[in-house]
Amino acid sequence: MNDTTARDRWRAVAAATGPADRTAAEAGVRLAYRTAGLAEPRRVLWAGSPLAAVVLLRGLTGQGRSVRDEVRTRPWAEERRRVHDALGPAGWADHWQTTGAALWDPTRALADRIRAGVTDAVVRAAGGSAEPTASGVRAGTADPDGTGVPAGSAGVETAVRLLLLDAVLGQHDAAWLAAFDGHGERLAGLAAVARHAGWWWPYENVAVVCERPVELHRDEAGRLDRGDGPALAFPDGFALHVWRGMPVPAAFLAGLPDLTPERIRGEDNAELRRVMLEHYGYDCYLADSGARPGHRDETGVLWRIESDDDEDVVMVEVVNSTPEPDGTHRTYWLRVPPGTRTAREGVAWTFGLRPEAYAPLVQT
Repeated sequence: MNDTTARDRWRAVAAATGPADRTAAEAGVRLAYRTAGLAEPRRVLWAGSPLAAVVLLRGLTGQGRSVRDEVRTRPWAEERRRVHDALGPAGWADHWQTTGAALWDPTRALADRIRAGVTDAVVRAAGGSAEPTASGVRAGTADPDGTGVPAGSAGVETAVRLLLLDAVLGQHDAAWLAAFDGHGERLAGLAAVARHAGWWWPYENVAVVCERPVELHRDEAGRLDRGDGPALAFPDGFALHVWRGMPVPAAFLAGLPDLTPERIRGEDNAELRRVMLEHYGYDCYLADSGARPGHRDETGVLWRIESDDDEDVVMVEVVNSTPEPDGTHRTYWLRVPPGTRTAREGVAWTFGLRPEAYAPLVQT
């Protein structure tokens, strides 16, 4: 099998959805233990999602210590060293570029999003009332130390994060598995689990294995993205709602079809307001709002929406000079005081500066 074939095969594994092949996955788990020189686990338990696995593990007793290092970390490192020595530094670099490199960023981003979603869900269930947003916790949540962790939930969050560190990522380890495909059997057990199931947790006496997602929706840049439902969903109901890589509340997405300019203007969260604008359409928003451009300069465009019974709504349209992963440039709309007269004045106000003091070396 050539490198490109291995990469494409593992790309499909990383994106696989649907029921696990439990018999094949359990055989892979037992092989991974034997390959590591360990006794096979006495029990293999199944969970409907990584969230369900964490909840199960938090109440489990008698599982013994984590054997992730023996099952995954050490074989990984030894296999990498062997392949690196066989190919040489330049050969390894070329091999990585044609196998795992293209899978690395999307699978790592997806795994990070799942970890964040699991942590948020457990903290909410424990009474922290955290709500996933672009910044981690929705505005209004008690967060006295500014860490993004609601009051009283720090211990729960720490415990969940430690449990997540014990996980083997299965199909989301596709980048490394692609690089090692066909170069030996040390990782055959890990590869078998990845092909047939989701994340899993190896302990001395018990292995906990997850089902794969039932839905996965991504944009052209590989980011989680869906406007009419969960972007990632598991069979037990655990789901992540994401718009172009940004987590949003499920109720927020449900309301997008009924957007009005008034509702968009009334949203205080700037990131959620941007999602509303992208969904509604900037041109439609301006037309339906009766907006008119008031000023334009190198910092952006100042728009004004006049109101008979309230103060004018004034916004500055700015374009991020740093491109998105798909090469596009994100447009932001900054709400500024109604007395703002120039785009520069509005942008400067968002930084707490006077217009003459705002002179960025690099516009972002």
